[in-house]
Amino acid sequence: MAINRKDRIRTKRRKMRVRSRLQKGTLPRVTVFRSLKQMYTQLIDDQTGSTVASVTSSQMKELSGDKKAVARAVGKELAKQAKEKGIDRVLFDRGQYKYHGRVQAVAEGLREGGITI
Repeated sequence: MAINRKDRIRTKRRKMRVRSRLQKGTLPRVTVFRSLKQMYTQLIDDQTGSTVASVTSSQMKELSGDKKAVARAVGKELAKQAKEKGIDRVLFDRGQYKYHGRVQAVAEGLREGGITI
């Protein structure tokens, strides 16, 4: 299904509105992208403009089935990588997605891994 121009503009506006409310530069931020099959997360340091760590659900070959369980495992793995880098507090950037379902499961996985959001 083709996404028309108005939908793309609406999505970008929603993403920028969410991102503008974050206090950039204070803490690293976790961004979430979800497709129909996969979850992608990145830990970004806005001061240097670099990706510190990233985890995708396609890297987690041993997990399959419930998408929420996979998303929670992605959050835990990202939390583990962040702890190795010495990061214990982050900002959660949900992007254009509502905070429920798989996006919420990623945040819960981060919290279970010991990261403060």
